[in-house]
Formats: sequence, structure tokens, C-alpha cells
Amino acid sequence: MTDEQRSYNMSRIKGKNTTIEMLLSKALWHRGLRFRKNSKAVYGHPDISIKKYKVAIFCDGDFWHGWDWENRKDSIKNNREYWIPKIERNMQKDIEVNHVLSSMGWRVIRVWEHEIRDNLPDTADMIIRIVNEVQAKP
Repeated sequence: MTDEQRSYNMSRIKGKNTTIEMLLSKALWHRGLRFRKNSKAVYGHPDISIKKYKVAIFCDGDFWHGWDWENRKDSIKNNREYWIPKIERNMQKDIEVNHVLSSMGWRVIRVWEHEIRDNLPDTADMIIRIVNEVQAKP
């Protein structure tokens, strides 16, 4: 693959309504959970948010958000000067968003792409359990 082809492919990757986001949101909707997607009213624009219970859910792509980063960053072969700082900045922004939302009383749930793809039912059930816990608190 040429650099131009790779650049074109990377530019086509969506930020909203990704496959993993759609899979998770459909699974949660079918379990009776009602939410907003990509709410600009919530700091960090979570993929899924429930303002009533202050729950923010992020579907983090394994590559974009640095899953198993210490082991995987060596696998980046092309344009390392760009990708490594970019992904590390994404990871730092995730920490900042978690901190701000938590300080505002929000419960932040981050789910990795591979967790959604490999075990969607358990991932959705885990989120439902957390929402039920938050909901039960006075």
C-alpha cells in the first residue's frame, strides 16, 4: 500500500456512528436502556450518555486510543513521528475527559473495541449493571 492510499484510507475513518458504537448502542437499546448519542451538551462528547443518571460511555478504538500501547506501539512501522504522538495525545485526552466528568459527578465507562467485538452481550450487560447501580443510589 502506498503512502497516498494509506492516507486516503485513514481519512475515511469516521468519528461518529462507528461500527462498534452502533453495535453497542443497539445492544443497550434492546435491553431497554435509553440514551443520547454523541451529545455535545456533555463534556468530551461521549458516544453514549444518560444525563439523568450522569453516565458517560465511550467506545474506544483499540488503535486510536492506545490499547496495550506499550506492546503495540512498536508495531507502527510507517510515519511513527506522527502516529505515536497522536495516539499518546488521544490517551492523555481520555484521562483528562475522565477526570473532568468524574469531578462533575459523572460515572465514566470506557469500553475497548475488542471487548465490544469479542463479547458484546457481556459488555452490554456490564454497562446495564453499572447504570442500575448508579440509578439505585439516592
